[in-house]
Amino acid sequence: MDPIGKALWFIEIELCGELTLDRIAATCELSRFGLSRMFAIGTGWPVMRYVRARRLTRAAQMLAEGAPDILSVALDNGYGSHEAFTRAFHDLFGVTPDEVRSRRVLTDLPLVEPIRMKELKDVDLPSPRFETRDAFVIAGFSGRFTPGTNEGIPALWQSFGPHIGYVPGQVGGVTYGVCCNPGEDCSFEYIAGVEVRTGEGLPSSFRSIRVEPHRYAVFEHKGHVSTLHQTFYNIFNHWLPASPLESAEAPEFERYSEDFDPLAGTGTVEVWVPVKDRSST
Repeated sequence: MDPIGKALWFIEIELCGELTLDRIAATCELSRFGLSRMFAIGTGWPVMRYVRARRLTRAAQMLAEGAPDILSVALDNGYGSHEAFTRAFHDLFGVTPDEVRSRRVLTDLPLVEPIRMKELKDVDLPSPRFETRDAFVIAGFSGRFTPGTNEGIPALWQSFGPHIGYVPGQVGGVTYGVCCNPGEDCSFEYIAGVEVRTGEGLPSSFRSIRVEPHRYAVFEHKGHVSTLHQTFYNIFNHWLPASPLESAEAPEFERYSEDFDPLAGTGTVEVWVPVKDRSST
């Protein structure tokens, strides 16, 4: 995997955690100098300036959504005090956190979205297996994304991560990333969650969805999870067009094994695509 792509992935998945130049460099198996040089050449950003800009962008989004406590937002985004956070926030955006929280508008702020470094290429897909699964319920955290904004999905997983194993009615330790409710603007809802016995009795911040019975083509993803988009690309651009099957109007999902490690990319990741016999024309 490209070390800069790995750095970008690590930054997004650890945006709420401890992000230092040493830690990012170690993850990419580079020296501090090597990472700094390659990152600047590849993205145009100094590493830690990009980290700060991403964190402050996330903070601005939290404030615009009505976060009641500015200090909590500051702490969640790596700042040790209200004063340091306000100063950095104003330096980047030209307004204070209080102003953003009051007006609930972000359209005039120079937000820094995740850098896209996605290479879409042909990869060898393993032959799928086929399974018919009964209905089941997934509960977790939800966000709405487009193909241009789906780098925000790792942050959704990070927010949900501490709840895994503690969700009321959770069934097993396998986790799911469910893509559903597509929009006319090519957006889709993504739910990072776990299987539960019922969607009742969940915390108000949770979203649940019942996935109806379907037949699936199941592909095992090979490689780091950050290249999952390449598996999707090849399923929908190569395998499906050549198959006697077509995609059904139903949620597709990623299934992560209980031992899956999102940082190391170890464990098993499967892509479950609902399919049906191709319509005759």
